[in-house]
Parts: sequence; C-alpha cells; structure tokens
Amino acid sequence: MSKITVKDGTEIYYKDWGTGQPIVFHHGWPLSGDDWDGQMMFFLEQGYRVIAHDRRGHGRSSQTANGHDMDTYAADVAELTKALDLKDAIHVGHSTGGGEVIRYAAKYGKGRVAKAVLISAVTPLMVQTASNPDGVPLSVFDEIRKNTATQRTQYFQDFTLPFYGYNREGAKISQGVRDNWWRQGMMGGIKAHYDCIKAFSETDFTEDLKSVDIPVLVLHGEDDQIVPFPISGAKAVGLLKNGKLISYPGFPHGMPTTEAATINKDLLAFIKS
Repeated sequence: MSKITVKDGTEIYYKDWGTGQPIVFHHGWPLSGDDWDGQMMFFLEQGYRVIAHDRRGHGRSSQTANGHDMDTYAADVAELTKALDLKDAIHVGHSTGGGEVIRYAAKYGKGRVAKAVLISAVTPLMVQTASNPDGVPLSVFDEIRKNTATQRTQYFQDFTLPFYGYNREGAKISQGVRDNWWRQGMMGGIKAHYDCIKAFSETDFTEDLKSVDIPVLVLHGEDDQIVPFPISGAKAVGLLKNGKLISYPGFPHGMPTTEAATINKDLLAFIKS
C-alpha cells in the first residue's frame, strides 16, 4: 500500500493513479478515499492524475489518538503534496474535506494549487455562535458525538439515510451505497471520528475563504440535510475573491455518489475553463 509518514510518525495512506494534471480528492467524515470512486474512475479516463488520501485516523491511515484538527489535517496534506511533488493541482473536497481543502490552500497552496472545489462543504462555519446565529446548535453536534462514542455501529447505519436523501419520499435507495458508507466508516478509528466532529463543526474558515485568490467552485445540494445550504455554500461563495456557485435543487449531501454524472460534468467544465 502507498503511504507516507508525516512529521509526528502518522502514516497517511493514498491512491495515486495516472498521469497529467493532478486532481487531489479530500473525503468527508467519517469516510475514506474510497468515497471518491465515481470521480477517480471518471477523471482517470479523462487523462488526469487522480489522488485520494485517507485522513489521519480514517480508512487505512494510522488510527492516531491525536492531531484530529483542521490545522493538522492541512499540514498532513502539505506533506503529501510535497512528497508527491504536486504542482498546478486541483483540490476537490467534500464536506469536512472541503474545509481541509480551503485551509490547505490558504496556508500551503501558493505555487501548488491551481483551482479548488468545495462540494457540500462545511465552510465557512457550521456551529451556531453569537456571530453566526444562523448556524446549527451545538447540541446537534453533541448528539452526533454521543452516538459516535456509544453506538457507532448502528448510528453509522442510520446516518446514511439523511446523508444520501434516502429518507425522502420516492427516493431510490441503494443498499450497496449504504453498506459501502458503513464499511468505510467502520475502517476508521472511533477516537478520530469523535474528535473530527469538533473539527468540522467548530472550525471557522472565514479568513481562509477570504485569503485565497485562485478560482474556487462551490457545489451544494439545496436538500442537504447534513450541511444545510443556506449556512454553508450560499455564504461561502460570498467570501471568495474568485468564487462560483452551482446549487442543485433536491440534491442530498452525498451527491458526488448519488448524482455522480451531474457532479462530474460540472467538475470537468470548471477544471477545463
């Protein structure tokens, strides 16, 4: 398996296929690089070099007790991109991965990142605060923490329903998609998953969004039950110097899987633009 060892000894697993301009995919909580299968295959066939890593504590990377915060996640990506000597890269992040992308681009991306894409991303800030009154109440994330800590196996099964919009009337449910989400989640470490909830919900990406001047595409489903569109994609694009928003009526949080054909088409058009 392909792995790099970062400064604190953590092993970061990654897949690196093909040649051409690199596209780096950053997965969401609590998944792994496998969540990008539909994009990895598509863009490989389009002649791109495709890379997906497993965030520390997730998938096949080390199940560390520490470092489950956005600054460390971004630093891990910086070490990976340096080890692979990636330049002129497009970084694509889903959900938590979107936060990772914009933090990495802001802190380490100069000269290495050509464009970025935030899909169903947690940017700019999810949790409700005095300065973010429209955010999601902290009690919601406390409930996610409690269920992850005490009944992760069943909770992860149940979480797939709102994640993919499978709880909506008329939804065509794929048991394989649900099983694959659960498989990825259970590969990761419970400590990493628990700590990452704070990272994705309480990290403020406002200054990261403001500071990047590369082109950034924001894609968000208007029926996202996990990261609500009005407090995330709709706000994030307004903070970007060079941002473009595409929102999709009825699309769920997990739209890179359920709506791969549409998402891949829009990604390709942005990358080629």
